[in-house]
Amino acid sequence: MNSTARTDTTRTDAVRTDTVGSVGSVLVVTIDRPRARNAVNAEVARGIAAAVDRLESDPDLRVGVLTGSDGTFCAGMDLKAAARGEQVTVPGKGFAGLTEARTAKPLIAAVEGHALGGGFELALACDLVVAAEGARFALPEVKRGLIAGGGGVVRLPKRIPYHLAMELLLTGRTVTAEHARELGVVNRLTPDGQALPAALELAEEIAANAPLALAAVKRTVQRADGAPEPEAFAAQAAEIGALLRSADFAEGVRAFGEKRAPEWSGR
Repeated sequence: MNSTARTDTTRTDAVRTDTVGSVGSVLVVTIDRPRARNAVNAEVARGIAAAVDRLESDPDLRVGVLTGSDGTFCAGMDLKAAARGEQVTVPGKGFAGLTEARTAKPLIAAVEGHALGGGFELALACDLVVAAEGARFALPEVKRGLIAGGGGVVRLPKRIPYHLAMELLLTGRTVTAEHARELGVVNRLTPDGQALPAALELAEEIAANAPLALAAVKRTVQRADGAPEPEAFAAQAAEIGALLRSADFAEGVRAFGEKRAPEWSGR
């Protein structure tokens, strides 16, 4: 796939979406409020929610990449917009139209600059995180009399060891991208300005795999979270049974025998 090929660009005043790749299988979602450091207002929340719906409903789209414009990922909730009464949550999808959404397709955060508060929570809502060396992460809500209610207090202790998560949640401290990688929050570090290209490279590697299998991996991991092992293995067995009956599995076996790249149908 050619990561430089872009088609079907759509945008609002706050969110832009682009399909990327020779077959358009990666959807790049860009928060585009650079003057507000890409903080989340109602329009951003609606735009991300619509992009998530598009990613989930379009069979040609296999992976999503979330990023921010002008060297900043997201500074969190737009406090001025919230003070005006704007809704920065979307029913069924949570803060910014994403943090409580149940998505079947993989999501990658491409982080440049600040991922603060709700911005960090958006990254935690993704399945993988690629960050530039100059990126900074923080959940500073306790400094303002709140907690990280967009998934920070729920997800961070599941991503990294409990005591390390509690240190970040209780202090509100800002950490570097390098430290975030050491903690296990970040998958890959890049030079500044290269987070999106690296995320697209990772997205295309993922998108080359069978879409039904990708969704099955994500569902199985989600169902196993906190479930007793027998229940987790039962859910996994059901997923494997469905995959064994799929046209994609038959195609994968054929392609392996014929020493060629598979042509996935998503069926």
